[in-house]
Amino acid sequence: MSDLTNLTIAEARDGLDAGDFSAVELTEKHIAAMEAARGLNAFITETPELALERAGQSDERRAAGKTAGSMDGIPVAVKDLFCTEGVLTTAASHILDGFTPPYESTVTQNLRDSGAVMLGKTNLDEFAMGSANITSHYGNVINPWKGDAGKDLVPGGSSGGSAAAVAARMALGAIGTDTGGSIRQPASFCGVVGMKPTYGRCSRWGTVAFASSLDQAGPMTRTVRDAAIMLGSMAGHDAKDSTSAPEGVPDFEAALSGDIRGLKVGIPNEYRIEGLSPEIDALWTQGVEWLKSAGAEIVDVSLPNTEHALPVYYIIAPAEASANLARYDGLRYGLRVPGDSLDEMYANTRSEGFGDEVVRRILIGTYVLSAGFYDAYYMKAQRVRRLISENFKKAFDDVDVLLTPTAPSAAFAIGEKMDDPIAMYMNDVFTVPASLAGLPGISVPSGLSSDGLPLGLQLIGKAFDEETVLRAAGVLETAADFKAMLNGEGS
Repeated sequence: MSDLTNLTIAEARDGLDAGDFSAVELTEKHIAAMEAARGLNAFITETPELALERAGQSDERRAAGKTAGSMDGIPVAVKDLFCTEGVLTTAASHILDGFTPPYESTVTQNLRDSGAVMLGKTNLDEFAMGSANITSHYGNVINPWKGDAGKDLVPGGSSGGSAAAVAARMALGAIGTDTGGSIRQPASFCGVVGMKPTYGRCSRWGTVAFASSLDQAGPMTRTVRDAAIMLGSMAGHDAKDSTSAPEGVPDFEAALSGDIRGLKVGIPNEYRIEGLSPEIDALWTQGVEWLKSAGAEIVDVSLPNTEHALPVYYIIAPAEASANLARYDGLRYGLRVPGDSLDEMYANTRSEGFGDEVVRRILIGTYVLSAGFYDAYYMKAQRVRRLISENFKKAFDDVDVLLTPTAPSAAFAIGEKMDDPIAMYMNDVFTVPASLAGLPGISVPSGLSSDGLPLGLQLIGKAFDEETVLRAAGVLETAADFKAMLNGEGS
């Protein structure tokens, strides 16, 4: 039983079906792994009793010849941005101290309905604002990987706790949210698979909002097949969410045919940015060769407006954040800091409740939405966003998917770049464009840096064509044969 934490979701599902072990035994092993790895600070709230209760219910269903769904009995971690009924939900912010929702987010309810077992709520950058998981009120998460220098590394963000939990074998899978790369970039840093579905594929209802036109839930797993399985349980139209797309949920796992002969793979010229790391560039070139050898046709494409994606994102996302975070006033839930007047209570609560990065983005957002700058910044950014989306549409007239790096570097040491917000924002340079266009993207671990740290490659697809993205990702995963585990051991 000692290797149950090294299983994939697909393997665990098959083992449970075959009766090789029970859901309770599988869950107990992961609870023990969580306890052993608490030094990584990957979880804000652990829920072992709840997990064992749900695992026991899963075993009862199997004993009766029934299963709830493809995730029945599978232990997973939930980013602490999803509201979970009766379980503390903080968004890693002091301002939500003590908030226990009386309702369940649609995504976590969908997973629960499919039989998934929630192990706990994972740490994140406060309100999902960050790319290193260092802005949490509950302290930074530590990447389970160690570089040659032996320093503690960031896991990426904002879904760094979820990525670390999967990489450190504390959970078979985890859910994260991706606003500008917050699933894909930490997946690259931690050597796991991370998928951002098409905007609208997964409901946002019950998810603490950062930027409403960008936020999208997605799976973080150890294999592409696991991502397909998990996405199938998460996705679906939700009448409670006006941005949820009325699309059916395909059998994503069935899309993994292993055959990409004739598939056209685009290589965007504009992603070869100035100062791109030679080892990232070399891995990208290797990825092209892997897909070409599998029968894909490689096509050079141009996305001329993607060079503006990062500044556009850091106008639109803070603008939406400033509006969404206005609800945290100390009156309805969470932290309340008294004052001599209502206005003073608002000011005291928000000043004490929000961290520096959240305050920075609220200020940026309020500025670009102000009367004197709305047209000059926000409206112009929206026009450029449309151009970026049109660039992708034009490219997809000629190709089926795009291949790019996921991040401009491997994981860096905790403490680096903290004094330079612009350098930190550059971590999302390859992931933000697809987010602005609402397109699906997946990061696949594809190699190691010179320091022995994981590096990911990203595939971007057409809207609601996750099947093609997953099919290509499965072939890329097979070619890369990424078997490196923590401490350099093979899986």
